[in-house]
Amino acid sequence: MSYEELFSIYKVPSLSGRYITLNHIEPLIRQFENADTIGQSVLGKPIYSCRFGSGKTKILAWSQMHGNESTTTKALFDFLNFLQSNTAEAQQLLDAFTFYVLPMLNPDGAQLYTRENANAIDLNRDFCDLTQPESKLLLDFFKEIKPDYCFNLHDQRTIYGAGHSGKPATVSFLAPSYNEERHINESREKAINVIVAMNETLQQFIPGQVGRFDDSFNINCVGDTFQFHNVPTILFEAGHYPGDYQREMTRKYIFMALLSALNFINENVIVNNRITDYLHIPQNNINFYDFVYKNVKINYDGNEIITNFAAQFTEALEGDRITFTAYIAETGIAGIIHGHTEYDAEKGLFRNENDGKPEVDQKADFYLGNTQFANGIKV
Repeated sequence: MSYEELFSIYKVPSLSGRYITLNHIEPLIRQFENADTIGQSVLGKPIYSCRFGSGKTKILAWSQMHGNESTTTKALFDFLNFLQSNTAEAQQLLDAFTFYVLPMLNPDGAQLYTRENANAIDLNRDFCDLTQPESKLLLDFFKEIKPDYCFNLHDQRTIYGAGHSGKPATVSFLAPSYNEERHINESREKAINVIVAMNETLQQFIPGQVGRFDDSFNINCVGDTFQFHNVPTILFEAGHYPGDYQREMTRKYIFMALLSALNFINENVIVNNRITDYLHIPQNNINFYDFVYKNVKINYDGNEIITNFAAQFTEALEGDRITFTAYIAETGIAGIIHGHTEYDAEKGLFRNENDGKPEVDQKADFYLGNTQFANGIKV
């Protein structure tokens, strides 16, 4: 059965959109036989560990270390749903691996829809000081189970492109460095080989839309710390797929990546020279905005000029949903910048309620010629 077919069958329908909290996942966790509370967040919310399988190779995976990065949480539950399917494919993985999954490391941040925890600390910059209970819990759990591989699951912003291709980095990976010199030892090479296998799978579905994250060493980051301890660690970054601001398509590709990674590890194939293949994955580049408007006429100090400008969504929690509000982010764009949505004004005159020119931080409500735009979008 293909990865796409498996996803369509085992996608968890109760999880959707960007706002995923403990309330959404607890009913699912309670159905698991081997689920335990292994600690609490700053605000006293339970942090769960879920164990599956009985195989020799131990996989530690955690998601929502950053509370507003929920795509991989959805994909994890899709994957766990597959593991419970009683199919031959699932049983093969359960026999080969023991999975230890922390589906939501930062439940306080998830509830507040913030990157940081309740103390406004980025947990992924807390692995030297270990000031937060969530950071300590993850490190203690890592030391207790002694995993063979770690999967560090995140989201990345819509600003990233796959190199200079003009395509978004829908999924990005990283085998973190273990030292300042970014050397590649046996542990890091294992992570690299898995990433190359995942990339080969994803290229069949999103060609040119896989990126490689920057590998600058930072011992404060959990991935770098675990790699420093000689455990192959892989960073997953769920990014933007065209039109997919709810990250439902990206969720599918993370699910596919997880399956292809595990199948590769399980096959235990001896590979050579995958480092070159890894380095050929284009590095993430900040060269996207949500909207780019080109060939726009504006009045500037009494003169009419033709320029470009860009707008970007800001995400905010309102009640129990995430709203997207577009604001002008850059004017007079220089260099190669892409928009997930691009509009050629064909020298149409910019007008807004002040009849002025586009200004950074203005809401993206305006006219270009006779065409109206509301919240960045052509009406």
